[in-house]
Amino acid sequence: MLVGGPHGTLAVSEDSETAMALDIRTVGIIGAGQMGNGIAHVCAVAGLDVRLNDRDPDRIRMGLSAIEGNLSRQVQKGTLTEEQSRGALGRIATAQGFSDLEACDLVIEAATEDEAIKRQIFQSLCPSLRPDTLVATNTSSISITRLAASTDRPERFIGIHFMNPVPLMQLVELIRGIATEDATYEAAKHFIAKLGKISTMSEDFPAFIVNRILLPMINEAIYTLYEGVGSVEAIDTAMKLGANHPMGPLQLADFIGLDTCLSVMQVLYEGLADSKYRPCPLLVKYVEAGWLGRKTKRGFYDYRGETPIPTR
Repeated sequence: MLVGGPHGTLAVSEDSETAMALDIRTVGIIGAGQMGNGIAHVCAVAGLDVRLNDRDPDRIRMGLSAIEGNLSRQVQKGTLTEEQSRGALGRIATAQGFSDLEACDLVIEAATEDEAIKRQIFQSLCPSLRPDTLVATNTSSISITRLAASTDRPERFIGIHFMNPVPLMQLVELIRGIATEDATYEAAKHFIAKLGKISTMSEDFPAFIVNRILLPMINEAIYTLYEGVGSVEAIDTAMKLGANHPMGPLQLADFIGLDTCLSVMQVLYEGLADSKYRPCPLLVKYVEAGWLGRKTKRGFYDYRGETPIPTR
């Protein structure tokens, strides 16, 4: 197979998987929110150069501030040295536009969980990239095959779904679209290993593995609240102490973001056409009210005081 590169055409042989993996030295990230800055953090700590892009300059500033704070906490805990922290920060540069991502070997989209927005990003992004650049999406539920079709390189497109919070969570789901080549998958797998994380492969079905199981559980917890079976506090306490979950499902929903929870449930409901995936009306109401969880200070808990208080 022949792959175009900045210095001509590269013949990809049996060693192509290793060659492609070694080529991932500079990573572009689109979206500087919680997921995007978390991915930038772990890439920089692993020694990779990072180009962080967001259409909102304020989000880039906030993202860089979050990275600096998280690195500082790692130094305080002894998991990083001061030198490693400074080195990681020094490897992160801002990208004002997609043209600033031209030198990247891999670009990961980590924008909002909206298919139309993601497709628009890929259509605008690809003309700025080298022909051999890998493109990935951090979507938690949307079809990789459909997103790949909006690019000029579906064979070099893959789903790389990091878990939140990225610096702490070990697992990364890799999802191949129908056109994703073996070399692309192997390069992504080597990339995740270089970050010190563990990858698992999922087929390209709605919500993949983790959210296919997790979000219906959260949705059922919201139905349990909606139907008056238990209060917010009772439901979360029951699952923490009765099922040994580290976090109650409603607390977890607030952490994920209720808008993201709703988006995933809508993908499941529309993609699998099964009524068991119907989003709870109470979840819809909270999102319509703008009560999206921790990021807006209100969700199933009110975070505006010193201690979170249940809102129902």
